[in-house]
Amino acid sequence: MVSASDIAGRQSELTARWHQTAPTAGSHGFLRLIEENHLRNFSLWHEEDVARREDLGFEAVYRAKRNIDRFNQERNNFAEQMDQAIVAELHPREAGCPRNSETPGMMIDRLSILSLKEYHMHEETVRTDATAEHRARCTDKLTRIRRQRDDLAKCLAELLADVAAGRRTFSVYFQFKMYNDPALNPQLYRQPSQA
Repeated sequence: MVSASDIAGRQSELTARWHQTAPTAGSHGFLRLIEENHLRNFSLWHEEDVARREDLGFEAVYRAKRNIDRFNQERNNFAEQMDQAIVAELHPREAGCPRNSETPGMMIDRLSILSLKEYHMHEETVRTDATAEHRARCTDKLTRIRRQRDDLAKCLAELLADVAAGRRTFSVYFQFKMYNDPALNPQLYRQPSQA
């Protein structure tokens, strides 16, 4: 099993690299799931920026929204797959110990998002076209983001250690996103047929 600090480090490394080269997930096994989840968050982050532009026209915002829906579904799928892999590896207890409501996969997903926040907030701290006040505010935010990320990585490490020792457990929670499924979204399955 990969350590929490290795996961956070890998996410930071990939975030920096993917801002320089085309993003791809290249590892195998559990690391591949971590990278695929992070790649979806990376892609989602940048599509969210595009969706907020008002100068690109309806079509660009529409495409960004569709991409956001797809990336969000995929990131949740990879978080669930990470949880399933951890269950297969650690065999958490079914009962007899406290159950964690947030799963390791959810925590890894949050670490991914925090690594993106850290990277982009750091960019704001060194912007030459921004005011000194802006850079100072962003420096304060960056300090808090780094603290939150460190705290979350420690919580993940503790959870994994407790699950391995049988002191805590968790369940794989499936998202069952209904809005993306044409069989479950009434706006999609009640559409008049295109005859």
